[in-house]
Amino acid sequence: MSVLTRDEAQTRAQLLDVHRYTIALDLTTGDETFESLTVIRFAARTGADTFVELKPAELRSVVLDGESLDPETLDDNRLPLKNLAAGEHELRITASMRYSRTGEGMHRFTDPADGETYVYTQMFMDDVQRVFAAFDQPDLKAVFELSVTAPEGWTVLANGITEHLGEGRWTAAPTPLISTYLVAVAAGPWHTVRTEHRDLPFGIHCRRSLAPHLDADADEILDVTRACFDRYHEKFEEPYPFDSYDQAFVPEFNAGAMENPGLVTFRDDFVYRSAVTDTERQTRAMVIAHEMAHMWFGDLVTLRWWDDIWLNESFAEYMGYQTTAEATRFTDTWTEFGVVRKAWGYDADQRPSTHPVAPENVEDTASALLNFDGISYAKGASALRQLVTWLGEKDFLAGINTHFARHRFGNASLADFIDSLASTTERDVHAWADAWLRTTGVDTLTPAVTTEAGTCALTVEHTGSRPHRIAVGLYDHDLSDDEGRLTLRERLDVDVPQSAPQPIGKPPALLLLNDGDLTYTKVRFDAASAEAVGTSLSRLPDPLTRAVVWNSLRDAVRDGELAPGAYLETARTHLPRETDLALVQGVLAFASAQVADRYLTPEERPAALATLASLCRDLIRRTEDGDHPGLRLIAVRHFIDVAAHPETITAWLADGTVPGGPELDPDLRWRVLARLAVLGATDEAAIAAELDRDPSANGREGAARCRAALPDEEAKRTAWSAMFDSDDLSNYLFTATAQGFWQPEQADLVRQYVPRFYEDAVAVAARRGPAIADAVGRWAFPAYAVDAENLTLGETCLRDAGPTPSLRRKLADQLDDLARALRVREGETL
Repeated sequence: MSVLTRDEAQTRAQLLDVHRYTIALDLTTGDETFESLTVIRFAARTGADTFVELKPAELRSVVLDGESLDPETLDDNRLPLKNLAAGEHELRITASMRYSRTGEGMHRFTDPADGETYVYTQMFMDDVQRVFAAFDQPDLKAVFELSVTAPEGWTVLANGITEHLGEGRWTAAPTPLISTYLVAVAAGPWHTVRTEHRDLPFGIHCRRSLAPHLDADADEILDVTRACFDRYHEKFEEPYPFDSYDQAFVPEFNAGAMENPGLVTFRDDFVYRSAVTDTERQTRAMVIAHEMAHMWFGDLVTLRWWDDIWLNESFAEYMGYQTTAEATRFTDTWTEFGVVRKAWGYDADQRPSTHPVAPENVEDTASALLNFDGISYAKGASALRQLVTWLGEKDFLAGINTHFARHRFGNASLADFIDSLASTTERDVHAWADAWLRTTGVDTLTPAVTTEAGTCALTVEHTGSRPHRIAVGLYDHDLSDDEGRLTLRERLDVDVPQSAPQPIGKPPALLLLNDGDLTYTKVRFDAASAEAVGTSLSRLPDPLTRAVVWNSLRDAVRDGELAPGAYLETARTHLPRETDLALVQGVLAFASAQVADRYLTPEERPAALATLASLCRDLIRRTEDGDHPGLRLIAVRHFIDVAAHPETITAWLADGTVPGGPELDPDLRWRVLARLAVLGATDEAAIAAELDRDPSANGREGAARCRAALPDEEAKRTAWSAMFDSDDLSNYLFTATAQGFWQPEQADLVRQYVPRFYEDAVAVAARRGPAIADAVGRWAFPAYAVDAENLTLGETCLRDAGPTPSLRRKLADQLDDLARALRVREGETL
């Protein structure tokens, strides 16, 4: 496929004004394809050649200004428009388009629970071309007028309010000016809950088999939606710019959600069919807030080219967390951000594939797609949080509102955004942007404490180039508490680089840089503070403070400065007292998936699993009173995942419950069965019986994961063939199969597949496209083969095999993580 370059987009934007798309889709023509009619009304400023993009199964006709063009001139995804005269034009294209099974373009899904079929679009980057013809770049905004013919009994949702005309014919209200990638359609026999807020229709939608679960959470989802909507209207002077607000929870969605104006699509994992923790509910609330922020930043004002992806995602990420904390019952969102999202950003920023938050070298759409990572989301949001700390929220919001007023229904760049911020403050925002948004890597701050005449002074040693405004927490031991409680003596504001050492009085037990987590940096401890962390981490009063400490320990393990076993011992000591669910979940996830599975040797791993199992048992015992169901659920999940012997979890599965609760709902049952498969303590008959018990889409994924995890040569051959020899697996079933395949306990059994992976991965990524390439690189990579041979095979693949851009990026990141794990095992400091 030909990818669009920035130069081509700039040339076309100078040539064309696109006015209106009239699109008719017919979804009644079969299971494989649908019909697409596109009429584009546009003007050319001068005479020139250009092109329009589409990826049809069959291009039936092309008519430009009443004259037929030859469909055979379609070259890959480009249809040339030769000798285009200056003035107004009408282009009419009819085509048959393929449904997708990979979450790209028009995705089609048949629910195994009831046989009902659903379709929805994901148009991002260049996938609109899979649905209708378009001048596909973000700065050629237009009005979109859509009609859809759907099977009887279906409901059609779109960016604007839809109307059913009878006989399966639907029309959607014309949109305001929006970009091609933001057009959205979702059609099927949806279960719907509707309400109205501020005179606008609001709706939430899911497939019918999930109806009871959506109904159970409808009040919470709509309460969060209304609260965020109202809070954004307090922050933003520009009112919500579209005619309705629908949220559709759709199957097999590749992202967490997509900000289509007026019709946000979410992965339907957010419709919880099994027990979840309050932190998971908080995450759903944050994603709702994140996508709603995009209605202004991304949809009303859209990036001009893909080098400014961060303008969309960093802003929505920051606003999502901040607004959820301000407007909903979930007031501790920044703790989860610190534990989960910032770790994502820190990891991405230390790999060879790192890039600035606002890169200057995004030459084409394929390169742009690679930048949807922890840098564009988490690092960018951290930078904005630091900007608000430095600038003040009043001036920050004033600059945002100036930006909306200047560019409403248009496009803007980083320079436009910085100019808008600069217009509301005396501070040098341009210099801040250069330091924060044009640079790569993670700074490190280390305290140096000197004492003279009984008085201490703090110097913050700074490795890196960015200025930071941080809080420094000074904590003392509470002498009245026998368990080592730490109390905050004082929190100081410090600018780094410092102009002079900061007096801090008597020596504190713990000196914590970046207390409150207001900047993006690694922090280290002085010797006395490191000792206090070891004895009293769980006795720090604030969860966000504890998150900063846990992140520092995590970074030290990854950098070879703290032994992985020491991290496990700290977790064993302090997690049993931890109350914050995000912290317990984050620490256990790192301890199991990274420390036990990768940083420790195979010989050390059994002891690590035993430590984690013991820790989880303590948490389960601690929660027997029923007062902490979320904490108990986390402990039960992780106990299952680290179980080295099958007896306990086999008994749970047979009884259908953990003694004292919880009962094993479908997700927990599949979790137990997957672990039993790894341990060789179940078989195909048990998996088939469980699938009969739970014939849902989640059940199919659970069965695929379990079957791939069986320690049997035939099971491994079958799973490998399903992933790499055919194209039948949907994106979700591919991922589930890959998740089951590689297991540390089965290293000898699957060793033969490590060299096969690279050749087969390159082939399937080229054949099936970016979504599957991403799944291949993320989930099918042999991550547990932490050895030099795997590293050499991967490096050879990158050098010689020509992987697609998406796969190349994933492999490069995985190999860097593999090399890091090898160095940690060998005791090297990075």
